[in-house]
Amino acid sequence: MSSLRLAFMGAPDFALPALHALLQAGHRIAAVYSQPARPAGRKQQLRDTPVAAAAKELGLPLLTPRTLKDAPTVEAFEALALDAAIVVAYGLILPRSILHAPRLGCINLHASLLPRWRGAAPIQRAILADDSESGASVMQMDEGLDSGGVLASCVLPITAETTGQSLHDALAERGAELLVQALEGLSAGRLQAVAQPHEGVTYAHKLSREESGLDWQRSAAQLERQVRAFTPWPGSHFEFGNTRIKVQKAVLTEGVGEPGVVLDDGLAVACGSGALRLLSLQRPGRAPQQTDAFLRGFAIPKGSQLT
Repeated sequence: MSSLRLAFMGAPDFALPALHALLQAGHRIAAVYSQPARPAGRKQQLRDTPVAAAAKELGLPLLTPRTLKDAPTVEAFEALALDAAIVVAYGLILPRSILHAPRLGCINLHASLLPRWRGAAPIQRAILADDSESGASVMQMDEGLDSGGVLASCVLPITAETTGQSLHDALAERGAELLVQALEGLSAGRLQAVAQPHEGVTYAHKLSREESGLDWQRSAAQLERQVRAFTPWPGSHFEFGNTRIKVQKAVLTEGVGEPGVVLDDGLAVACGSGALRLLSLQRPGRAPQQTDAFLRGFAIPKGSQLT
């Protein structure tokens, strides 16, 4: 496989396996683009994105522009004389001038089976929607939102054990392999992008903290998927008294009652239909605990109403 001159554009840890896979395949990273450092943590100290931190550790040239639309930034990008730009969860819009600057264009690794779940949170939305499978797509980028032609894709099953974290990790690793393979095929002229069908387009809207509350009026099946999908972020929680309690793990169980009422001494909670048994819980400032240990230190009696 011939060595290509690339820019790598990404921000979160999902992008790291792809960056390392490209380097291991012998490609030359002329520049890494990432989001600027932002305040984080209790002390609000500036923190690099995982991709920016990796670029510094690897000794790769790092650029963190706030926009790609101004003339000096575009000119600097064009001056890199790239074979391709690889984009993995970068978070900035690429204007037409950037998209067409590299010889082979801009190639995106996206964590869904396009055209299903275009947008910001495809992993979590697939679990929430009770999809039976997810996957990764390598796409030739155009000016639309995840609407370019697909070069390659792979399928991963979503099971009753799949969480947002486990699917994230699996797609990051498998997607990195797929990306290297697709780039090789594209550069050798063996692979061409296939236009996405117009049917089946869905959008994976960005996650928010406001979604993390468990609405007991919903079905137990929906809430069980929420707990798995929102692990680790934004999490799922309920309130009891003045305490917000995170639910780390839950399973479906039998039971009927008013939504939000605790049905037994093992934290089975009635939902809009069915019931949910809470298996792992976490109070603010504490480590997660199995339910029996949690209840020894924080009583939630049978008959309690959770909000």
